[in-house]
Order: sequence, then structure tokens, then C-alpha cells
Amino acid sequence: MIKVKLKKEVIKLALARKNLTQNELARRLGISSGYMSQIMTGYRHPSAAVRRLILRHLRGCSFDDLFEVEYCEINERTI
Repeated sequence: MIKVKLKKEVIKLALARKNLTQNELARRLGISSGYMSQIMTGYRHPSAAVRRLILRHLRGCSFDDLFEVEYCEINERTI
């Protein structure tokens, strides 16, 4: 299983450079501020569609700048 997480500190820096708040970015992405908060804290992982939107709104940043990919083993007993 693959999980993609935001690099929280990089996102915060990118938002500061663009003079945006986390809530303003959520509004521009068309997602709730609560969901954005969950993504920022790592409680939830952004979908591919949300990742594309984030990249579009934070131009100048690459996927590798903003996201980290985790590879997790799947325990067969949990399937």
C-alpha cells in the first residue's frame, strides 16, 4: 500500500511565500478547512485529485517538494 502525505513545514513555507492561509488554500481548492487541517496534521492523506489541485495552486513547487510517499506493507490478516 502506498500513502502520500503532505510535507507540513514545506506547505507552511509555500503558503507564507504566497501570502495565503491554510483556510484560504482550502477555499481555493474547494475543500473544507477541517479536511485541509486533517491533511496538514497527517490524520488524512490527500487524494490524487486534491494533490493535483495543491500543485496547481502552489505553482513553483514540485510533487517531491510538497509530498512524501510512504510504502506500507499490508498485513494479510487484516484483509
